[in-house]
Amino acid sequence: MVLPYRHQALTDFSAPENRRAMGAALEAVRAAMGRSYPLVIGGRRVFTDEAIVSTNPGRPNEVIGRVSKATASHIDEALDAGWEAFGIFRRQPGAVRARYLYRAAAIMRRRRLELAAWEVFEAGKNWPEADADVAEAIDFLEYYGRHMEELDRPVPLTPLEGEDDTAFYVPLGVGAIIPPWNFPLAILTGMTAGAVVAGNPVVLKPASPTPVIAEKFMDIMEEAGLPPGVINLLPGDGGVIGDYLVSHPRVRFVSFTGSREVGLRINALAAQAGKGQRWIKRVVAEMGGKDAIIVDETADLDDAAQGIVTSAFGFQGQKCSACSRAILVEPVYEAVVERVVALTERLRVGQADDPESDMGPVIDQRAFDKIMAYIDWGKHHARLLYGGGRVGNEGYFIQPTIFGDVDPASKLGQEEIFGPVLAVMRAKDFDEALRIANGTEYGLTGSVYTRRRDRIEQAREEFEVGNLYINRKITGALVDRQPFGGFKLSGIGSKAGGPDYLQQFLLPRAICENTMRHGFVPSPPSIH
Repeated sequence: MVLPYRHQALTDFSAPENRRAMGAALEAVRAAMGRSYPLVIGGRRVFTDEAIVSTNPGRPNEVIGRVSKATASHIDEALDAGWEAFGIFRRQPGAVRARYLYRAAAIMRRRRLELAAWEVFEAGKNWPEADADVAEAIDFLEYYGRHMEELDRPVPLTPLEGEDDTAFYVPLGVGAIIPPWNFPLAILTGMTAGAVVAGNPVVLKPASPTPVIAEKFMDIMEEAGLPPGVINLLPGDGGVIGDYLVSHPRVRFVSFTGSREVGLRINALAAQAGKGQRWIKRVVAEMGGKDAIIVDETADLDDAAQGIVTSAFGFQGQKCSACSRAILVEPVYEAVVERVVALTERLRVGQADDPESDMGPVIDQRAFDKIMAYIDWGKHHARLLYGGGRVGNEGYFIQPTIFGDVDPASKLGQEEIFGPVLAVMRAKDFDEALRIANGTEYGLTGSVYTRRRDRIEQAREEFEVGNLYINRKITGALVDRQPFGGFKLSGIGSKAGGPDYLQQFLLPRAICENTMRHGFVPSPPSIH
């Protein structure tokens, strides 16, 4: 019997036994670094001459692993394997496919701290962030499995005398999964498991900064018994294989999480029907945000300041849901700024494997250079309140940085930085704060800190975000509690971790049979 879905609790690292266990996991992973990993195509391990060298962003000379790099010909092989697997896999009942996910979730629980340790080293997540990422991956597996069992039941219809009317869902076919590096296990697992449990084999192209974690995911799914060819793992350069994969006429759908620029390109490429293509490709795309927290004069200012700092600087601001803008009404502007700066001063920036670190490194040199360019621009066009520099000489460490009196129409007010940079803006009143918050092309997350019920209701009606939070931080959405996803240029498709996510990977069918039984031709006798 399948028990009701329950959210996976987080690990309490204040408990000495948990700290010791995590320390042991880090040591075990450290001893396993530097290995070589293959592509996986139809269950076959394929090593290539070229490899992605994954390194620790906190110690760039430390090699996490060397992962074989796919080419366009490997995509053709993977699609062959996927379509071959589809013929059998699509016919498995939803409950059978769900059991693969439940078994994978059980394996992840057993390996939870090991998986978190890989994230600490490869992604630069501190202990709590890495643990939460693994917990969310488990949640996706458990939740999507149960929801597929529900969707596999016949759709209730109004009966009509003389007819047998049925409606049900069928899988699409073979698709492409292109996840991000910032939640390298959770989002990768959710995107892949959602498509797979719906009956669709996939070609999985993980993010280049975090391919080793993707290899660990692949091992888990194979250990769970998933048939060969259902997930085909193809790490590689996006510029080399990304366009080829998205444009391929044998790809039925594309599920992507990443930047707005790449997401729009994927949407444009997928809209063009290639030679021999027999369908309109579906695209599921989550493309980031420029998220804001509004604080009015009635709010609990200490609570608001803590929510801003946690949302802005958790995982170095490298979340699409991160607080990039704090919009403060004039009467409390200085008081909130003072509290935010004071809390930020207490944050410790250091190696992610150090349990005392609040913030680790940003993901790589490219991200470091981009973020520092925004900071340099801000020093000339806004008021630097805190930070603004790098930390140490090793690794990609940046101080949590706060700019005040930021022009809402400026680069700092409009563009997604994806790093530990907070832009603080003044608003004369709550109405202007809402206008500023809505004044970007994004619409992902937002929050309002206020004690006034009329303003809460106004925000519910007018704040143009997919996930709105009232009097709390804007990061940390939980599966089946806060289904996650935005609109405007933050994305298309349905909300991850919600009841309509799996339907993006299914086709509804309706069949009507006349049961008046006239003119039937008897079936020929069986020869068996």
